Amino acid sequence: MKKFDLEGRLIDFSVLIIEITREMPNTYASNHLAKQLLRSGTSVSLNYGEAQSGESRRDFVHKMKLVLKELRETLICLKIIYRTKLYKTQIKIEKAKSETNELISIFVKSIETAQKNMKRFRTTVYNKRHKGE
Repeated sequence: MKKFDLEGRLIDFSVLIIEITREMPNTYASNHLAKQLLRSGTSVSLNYGEAQSGESRRDFVHKMKLVLKELRETLICLKIIYRTKLYKTQIKIEKAKSETNELISIFVKSIETAQKNMKRFRTTVYNKRHKGE
């Protein structure tokens, strides 16, 4: 995987989430959290794919924010699973928590950059319209 292959990294992350949920015990609480984790932890890859096909800059930023929201939800779910010991392999949970934190940082920065670029673009368009260019 290339250093900046974010799509591949997100797919690997989703696969890790699936592995974690498969290993969770068959209890009411565990099943509830596993389903929640599975939804939020796999949607990040899918929503990122949608963001890449955003209809506009604003749509792109909106979909990137959805990915960030799902990552934060995934992190909280992983923390609950960790604290309640509803896992089989502690290393996988710790790896998932660490990767979630790294991905959150990447998406926060990406969204900030995209918003700055949007603002710059709007300013440039405005200036060209009002200077007669």
